[in-house]
Amino acid sequence: MSSVKIICPNGHLGFAPLKPESFHLGVAEAPDFIAADSGSDDIGPVPLGSDTSASPKAWQVGDLEEMLLAACKAGVPMMIGSAGDTGTNSRVDMYVQIIRELAEKHGLAPFKLGWFYSEVDPELVRESIRGGRPVTGLDERGDLTEEELDRTDRIVAMAGVHPYRALLQQGCDVIIGGRSSDSAIFAAAALERGLPEAQSYYLGKVLECASFCAEPYGAKETVLGEATAEHVDVTAMHPGQRCTVASVAGHAMYERANPFYETVAGGRLDMTNCSYDQIAEKTTRVTGMVFDPAAEFRVKLEGSGKVGERFIGMAGIRDPYTIAHVDEVIEWARTQTRERFGDSGWELHYSVFGRDGVMGEMEPLRDKPGHELCVVVQGIAPTAEMAEEVAMTGTRQMFYARLPDVKGTAGGVSFVLDEVVQASAAYTWTLNHTMAVDDPMALFPTHTAQIG
Repeated sequence: MSSVKIICPNGHLGFAPLKPESFHLGVAEAPDFIAADSGSDDIGPVPLGSDTSASPKAWQVGDLEEMLLAACKAGVPMMIGSAGDTGTNSRVDMYVQIIRELAEKHGLAPFKLGWFYSEVDPELVRESIRGGRPVTGLDERGDLTEEELDRTDRIVAMAGVHPYRALLQQGCDVIIGGRSSDSAIFAAAALERGLPEAQSYYLGKVLECASFCAEPYGAKETVLGEATAEHVDVTAMHPGQRCTVASVAGHAMYERANPFYETVAGGRLDMTNCSYDQIAEKTTRVTGMVFDPAAEFRVKLEGSGKVGERFIGMAGIRDPYTIAHVDEVIEWARTQTRERFGDSGWELHYSVFGRDGVMGEMEPLRDKPGHELCVVVQGIAPTAEMAEEVAMTGTRQMFYARLPDVKGTAGGVSFVLDEVVQASAAYTWTLNHTMAVDDPMALFPTHTAQIG
């Protein structure tokens, strides 16, 4: 093809509902594909480790229904990546079942459904470690150890374009993907239509978060991307948004340590020499992208392991003297918890909102707290009963902190709730690594079925 057009209605399908107005404006532009990513590790390790979704199922069904009906009516393929936030096998199965139910509900004409899985057997990873093929850490992590592997409850591999292309080649009209690189979902469609790797991967990079590449800010609005062998055009569909040189270039630098590179399974998109031109009021054209194939095919692995059960308490502070000594207040509460439970086997985490609750140690105004603070306390322990008591101790003992120069007896801390509240279990990232594979499809088994 000389070009390919793809619309993306939601940068994280199901996390918040898409906006129908701009979506249907996008559908009216006659795209060749309708695609969206449904996952992210921004939501933390809990959904992966617990094998759950971070959002209500109804929101996910709603987005899938809008997209499926539009795709079937237009006769174009629909592609979803990282099903159900994490792309685990159960989330893929959930989305496949939703598609089946929607097809029956609306009496849709027969179509071919394809899906692939991304979960990885820990023993396969162990074989790589023992076989002298290191599982290499990302973001300054060291090589994966078997001890870290043993602390892992669930692993997913991040697919590139390969399983999507395989299912497109089998004639699938709807594709549900396991955990995937955001850009690969879109790049696969462009590559399958014969476009170069550089333009295909840039198209994926700019579309992955939908209207995050447009201005003014407005999430969950549809964006249209069109790629040729020379350039990529991106157009905002919402009547009040524009894709500008600044918004598109800014999004190209989004969520990466190096603003010029996007690494995927099989290579790297180099945006160092990209040029951005405003070719229409709502459209920016991008040229100059380059794709560098990798010498070795490596797949990213994400793993999560359970730490313990978790309860949350909240305390408010307005007394200026207590605010000035909030670290001593927290340390008093920690000390009381140690006296009750010993030095290990539990965790307390304090987030001080109004001082550094969002940015932590990176907060430049940490020494200038507000006139009131909210302290969120997380208590973690092996059992729910112990976690509740740890959180209760870590929260209530702030009220009893013994500070020098305090004359009153009423305490300097108030409580939003007298009780502590049970939250999801606590998990931690155990794998953020890459593993070499000889076959790009080795970790991503595909399946198809005739629906309707």
